[in-house]
Amino acid sequence: MPDTVVPSCGELCHETGNVQLDIEALRTFVEVADAGGVSPAALRLGVAKSIVSRRLARLEAELGIQLLARTTRGAALTEAGATFRDHAARACAEIDLAREAILPAGELRGRLRIAAPVSLGPTHLAPVLAEMARRHPALHIQTCYSDRIVDLVADGYDCAIRLGHLPDSNLLARCVGPIYGTVVASPAYIEAHGAPQTPDELLGHQALMQGTEAWQLMDGDRVITVRPQGRFKADNGAALVAAALAGLGIAYLPDGLIHEHLASGALVPVMTRHPVRPAGAYVVRPPGQHPSRKVRVLTEMLIECFAQVPHLAVSVSATKKPAW
Repeated sequence: MPDTVVPSCGELCHETGNVQLDIEALRTFVEVADAGGVSPAALRLGVAKSIVSRRLARLEAELGIQLLARTTRGAALTEAGATFRDHAARACAEIDLAREAILPAGELRGRLRIAAPVSLGPTHLAPVLAEMARRHPALHIQTCYSDRIVDLVADGYDCAIRLGHLPDSNLLARCVGPIYGTVVASPAYIEAHGAPQTPDELLGHQALMQGTEAWQLMDGDRVITVRPQGRFKADNGAALVAAALAGLGIAYLPDGLIHEHLASGALVPVMTRHPVRPAGAYVVRPPGQHPSRKVRVLTEMLIECFAQVPHLAVSVSATKKPAW
């Protein structure tokens, strides 16, 4: 028997009679509403656009109300659609929780969409996601690797893995492990330009950066914020590692990306009297009462991973840092 749900929608449902609504049609409508169109919703759901269109048409026919106004730019919610979307999203969430409650212990099903960083993501986080998929054959995992900060709700993600220091937001976050970093340069750069010893001296050097970010360094227990300048910028850490190895400047990088280069001497720590402020790796999710079991399992696996990988959990530089 197909899964169905009868949402309590006040006058909206009373006007259309006591209809039974297909849960997949409801889920599809929510995706289209949040994504702003059929094409991006189809991509999120992993189905053809024609299937999305048929589900929407069936849902509107069952309700007898137009939920979406099609435009050249996608789809916009009608007034009724905006009201119905919140009810539909809650109904889908309740069905997901109910399914989780009756699954055999440990079994995961459905879809998990994750946003992960390019820096450390494909090398350090991807094996955890692959192991999660191996353990749960009925679970569909979709991961987007980008250092861009995505909107979890608008872009349709269940959660994101983020590194560094989290800005204030309404997202719920769980720290899964520490991220330590080191300010480094190549021996060739140091020979040509010297090694800065203080934050003021650092401002006179070429910095390798993602944009206009600030670097947070420690002076004892005090945090010092430095805004260096440089002519080479890239939007992910691996590219900055390559630039540092080429002797283009000084880089502020997570130890997980550079531990082999530090061990070989291809990169050398600088600013050792002012170490990088320790940061963290976090699983963040949209606000809600409880995380899904899929997100909880992912979080637990990442905590285990960070505890087992020495160059993520312990700094490889000479400076002593707190243990996880």
